[in-house]
Amino acid sequence: MANDVVFIGSVFALICIGLYCVMQKSMIRILLGVEMMLNAGNLALVYFASYRVSMGFVDPLGQSLAFISIVLGGSTIAIGLALIVNAYKQFKTTEVDKMRRLKW
Repeated sequence: MANDVVFIGSVFALICIGLYCVMQKSMIRILLGVEMMLNAGNLALVYFASYRVSMGFVDPLGQSLAFISIVLGGSTIAIGLALIVNAYKQFKTTEVDKMRRLKW
């Protein structure tokens, strides 16, 4: 029972921290917040896949989905960081509010 509270509490904490970071004005913090929320989802997938380990059953589907999500999250972060670097080179800032030139 104590492990359940620790895992669910850490998933909830990661989601809350990720949401806080997404509401910031810096593009790097927004990207890190999205990554934190992806990691919270991965932790929940792995936890619920091994929820019935006392009965000798571990579901490999949750772990394989978490692995695919980690790979996709890594590629998302790489593309996002490339976009942030290009935006910084052009506008000399990573603040979202100061980049009004990107609007049509």
